[in-house]
Amino acid sequence: MAQVLEFRLPDLGEGLTEAEIVRWLVEVGDVVAVDQPVVEVETAKAMVDVPCPYAGVVTARFGEEGSELPVGSPLITVAVGAPAPASDADAQTAGSGNVLVGYGTSEAPARRRRVRREQQVTVPVNGRTAAPEVVEGPVPVISPLVRRLARENGLDLRELTGSGPDGLILRADVEYALRAAASQARPAPAAAAPAQEPAAAPQTPAVAPATTSAGTRVPLKGVRGAVADKLSRSRSEIPDATCWVDADATELMHARTAMNAAGGPKISLLALLARICTAALARFPELNSTVDTAAREIVRLDAVHLGFAAQTERGLVVPVVKDAHTRDAESLSAEFARLTEAARTGTLTPADLTGGTFTLNNYGVFGVDGSTPIINHPEAAMLGVGRIVPKPWVHEGELAVRQVVQLSLTFDHRVCDGGTAGGFLRYVADCVEQPAVLLRTL
Repeated sequence: MAQVLEFRLPDLGEGLTEAEIVRWLVEVGDVVAVDQPVVEVETAKAMVDVPCPYAGVVTARFGEEGSELPVGSPLITVAVGAPAPASDADAQTAGSGNVLVGYGTSEAPARRRRVRREQQVTVPVNGRTAAPEVVEGPVPVISPLVRRLARENGLDLRELTGSGPDGLILRADVEYALRAAASQARPAPAAAAPAQEPAAAPQTPAVAPATTSAGTRVPLKGVRGAVADKLSRSRSEIPDATCWVDADATELMHARTAMNAAGGPKISLLALLARICTAALARFPELNSTVDTAAREIVRLDAVHLGFAAQTERGLVVPVVKDAHTRDAESLSAEFARLTEAARTGTLTPADLTGGTFTLNNYGVFGVDGSTPIINHPEAAMLGVGRIVPKPWVHEGELAVRQVVQLSLTFDHRVCDGGTAGGFLRYVADCVEQPAVLLRTL
């Protein structure tokens, strides 16, 4: 007799209570292996493939695509077959090694069971015996955006050979296949035109905006809804204030050019600003804190987990560089690059997006000089950096054209007063104007 096991939606990260079903990856009657992704969900923080910890046949699914499920509610049920020889039974019934927060086993991770393409399985489904079927092998693709791009363009991923590690299918592989298909579908042009990189297919919201005579209604859900909730909470709970200063960034730009001319991995400007932030927080630890409103206490944090604002197709996200205070400029550059690419491809994990203690917001990339950003609750401060542009500036007693940037600090007035905030911002500006200041204080 087959045993029917219920798999519930697990806790996908800190503070997340629900997730939206973007796409089911299995149908009722499909055979699944241990750790095989069964559904693609979108939380307020990331797109996540949810793996099933059981091997067997899917007997029921709960929730339609586009609907939201609370954490802990039933997701699917799986019929696990009768005991098999020891080697197969261990693979079928052992706990998943791919443990998400809130489910999995406490035992040592079991080895995964690879489903062969021609394996046939027959187990009861909804009281009937399902017909034997051929189980397809897993498609080697990780990114939900890659699958979505292929799906929206009618491309079968099983026909592609990935260029990534172990045959992993990358976005570039899908775009190459789409360009090849497009070139075959259209007649050759009279004159060759420069090849252009196709834009990624637009993402279709799970719930389409409703157009009425009074205007268009767009549901506040997913990333947009989470941003709205967090910013509203920040403004309602945190008595914030902002101070700002203009700084001459010419010497910082020269220092970066000299560092990159020496060879080795390139150092990003964001990494240098982050290094300045961590040094400033060491001098002014009040700003690396949070407020426990229930206990009426300020909690000063030992580690600096530095968030940075990143605009993506799914909206604004804030990836977090863990233990930024222990990293040098080279390590910071590498981690910023990794998280930025993950944000672009939609592969950030909930762990990448939680736990921040201070945020660096480089809004200068949008071509603006200044801003009064809203603090990323429950943090206590955020440093904003505007664009760096040539401006008239008095340098060594004479008027000159220098590279000028506006810096702003928005802070929680409960954790410190203006003197501390001003001291922090002035130290940051001094390091931007004279990078040697940073070296003297390390």
